[in-house]
Amino acid sequence: MKSALPALCALVLLSSCEVTTTGYSPYLEPIPGSITYGGQPRTRLTKAPIGSIVPHQFNDRFGRRVYETYVIEPDRSLRLVSRRYRGLFPFDDDD
Repeated sequence: MKSALPALCALVLLSSCEVTTTGYSPYLEPIPGSITYGGQPRTRLTKAPIGSIVPHQFNDRFGRRVYETYVIEPDRSLRLVSRRYRGLFPFDDDD
């Protein structure tokens, strides 16, 4: 039991940290809930200027708040450029 307590404390501390994935990494893949999960959306953003930023937020399967940012490409597709996670605890949210 004594050895499990430090591990539990470390888990709680790490779960309350904000995890950020940014940049134009080719490894940033859509997850369930992302706009581009399962392919590009059927509707195209025809009135938005190319290069515009499209924010998107949703809850993942673990209940964490996910904030994603997309950029509109010249062919009107969306490119996922960043993703941030917020923890489960109320004091983690900025809202």
